[in-house]
Amino acid sequence: MGHAKRNKLVFTEKDKCRVCFTCVRECPVKAIKIINGQAEVLSERCIGCGNCVSVCSQKAKVVLDLKSEVEILLQTKEAPVFALLAPSFPAEFTDINDYRILTGMLRKLGFEKVFDVAFGADLVARKYNQLLEDNSEQTYISSDCPAVVFYVEHFHPDLVNRIAPIVSPMVATARLIKETYGNNVKTVFIGPCFAKKAESDEIDVALTFKELRELFAKYSINESEVEAGEFDGPESAMGSIFPVTRGLSQNLKKNDNIAEGNVIVDSGKHNFKEAIKEFERGEISNYNLELLCCEGCILGPGMSEKNKYFFKRSQISKYVKEKMNKIDIQKWNENISKYNHLDLSQTFSPLDRRISDPEQEEIQQVLARMGKIKTSDYLNCGACGYETCYEHAISVVQGYAESEMCLPYTIEKLHKYVDDLNDSNEKLKNTKLALKHSEKLANMGQISAGIAHELNNPLGVITMYSNIILDELKSEDPLRKDVALIVEQAHRCKGIVSGLLNFARKNKIKVQEVDIVEFLQHSLNSVVIPANIKTSVNSGISDPFLMIDPDQMIQVFTNIEKNAIEAMPEGGEINIFINGDDKHVEINICDTGSGIPEENMDKLFTPFFTTKEIGKGTGLGLPLVYGIIKMHSGKISVKSNSNPKMGPTGTEFKITLPRIN
Repeated sequence: MGHAKRNKLVFTEKDKCRVCFTCVRECPVKAIKIINGQAEVLSERCIGCGNCVSVCSQKAKVVLDLKSEVEILLQTKEAPVFALLAPSFPAEFTDINDYRILTGMLRKLGFEKVFDVAFGADLVARKYNQLLEDNSEQTYISSDCPAVVFYVEHFHPDLVNRIAPIVSPMVATARLIKETYGNNVKTVFIGPCFAKKAESDEIDVALTFKELRELFAKYSINESEVEAGEFDGPESAMGSIFPVTRGLSQNLKKNDNIAEGNVIVDSGKHNFKEAIKEFERGEISNYNLELLCCEGCILGPGMSEKNKYFFKRSQISKYVKEKMNKIDIQKWNENISKYNHLDLSQTFSPLDRRISDPEQEEIQQVLARMGKIKTSDYLNCGACGYETCYEHAISVVQGYAESEMCLPYTIEKLHKYVDDLNDSNEKLKNTKLALKHSEKLANMGQISAGIAHELNNPLGVITMYSNIILDELKSEDPLRKDVALIVEQAHRCKGIVSGLLNFARKNKIKVQEVDIVEFLQHSLNSVVIPANIKTSVNSGISDPFLMIDPDQMIQVFTNIEKNAIEAMPEGGEINIFINGDDKHVEINICDTGSGIPEENMDKLFTPFFTTKEIGKGTGLGLPLVYGIIKMHSGKISVKSNSNPKMGPTGTEFKITLPRIN
């Protein structure tokens, strides 16, 4: 894989991300973008250091897994597949006492040959010596760590010509193999580094040691069942110390002594950056830089165990000592001479990923929004993942961070939400009192309706006969005045009864043209929506206008919405969908609440039926809804599920209204 294929070298499994910002804090190039609280890796800025993967306790950061590609190569056998083992392997496979057992395990896995990349390091070290001798007036940045190379290419592109134009030991070994065995062979590098997966197209696949262990486990390959064997290809010498800090310098026998040397050696995600910055500023430009992104390759992110630095270093030391005690120096020199002509040159290209800092005014606006008005407000606590509040504000303006990442700011917002919630609770308390009063009025309405119905018939008889008697009496009859009074009072009683009916049943509507989309949004704004309930109004009609009585219809929608809220004490959603044609409008009010039991469905619109606690409801809400819909010549139906085994619970009210009443 090359630069063009570096997309998604590291990515986020969003369902595992817990928004701790540890990855932001540990990324040396801030290649992490926070979107809606989720951390996403920006592949165009990522240098493949793997810090985010190593520090993520939730395993939300995942590196590109290429095991399946290796399995295909080994199983299809379309071409010989060679393994290139990084010189840091003694620090990884400390449980295998003899490296020849490890080569046997690789051959059993399916690799035809196994090469020691440390010999490639020997070749590279000689090229470095030659480069420094031929260009004694020039100083260079080492090129064997791809993460460091990517960092220079991306963020210090003006220094690309100062990267040593020499391939890494991995690529040197690949070129040696292609020259010896032809271009038809397939090469698989195995090492401790993620960035190696994207370093060069000259390698077919790069695996980590951790991935190799997973393949061993998958195919049940262990040291007790394999035949030991030496590495194929030339035997290595001091190239085996490359994976430790100062490994290259020791191989070159260059002095990094402060008093005498002209080599600065450093490693680690912060140190290598600072060295390059000072080199670019000219402060240490007369020194050669030997830099590693990790604290030595022996602590690379692809190691199965990412600590025990000194133990791992001791394993490398032990392996090198044993190797140097038994090495055939004459044969090694012959191999070095044999491959001395090998082209180990490499060119690098600037891939500028720098972003200009935003305007000072924009930064200050973000800081002010987070409550950081004065310099003393800059706590620089680092909880957001950035070293300073100012750096965080810059990233917010650039779109890489969010204001809510600031812990003090978020806590203050939380306090405000609590205050707002207390205000809402007070309003809710007052609303409940008003609702109780409304329920009492509803009860009175039901009583009034009963009285009115009972009085209507006798009042009709009284009115009819009193009018007949009045018509039969002559104008001079002294009884006419009394009968006229009876007729008058009967009509008055009839008016009173009519008023009682209007109060109880609201049997008259006064329609006007209403935008139903705005009206439904207004109905949601008319009820108290808890913070844990989301609402939406979704319109699928081009003409939202229809004729309704807004005073009565608002009762319909708020009644249903309040019932939905009460059915979702743990939170949920109320979604309103509006559809229709030129004659009707269909409104679906859906909630994700607990649902209505099937045995209660037939009783929903029955007066005085309620499942609420005593004092919580009268059972008149839905009958009122039903009556108002009917008065509008509309239809209402209900679908509900209260059994989680039958699918998602919730209730849907479907209301169909004519556009013109």
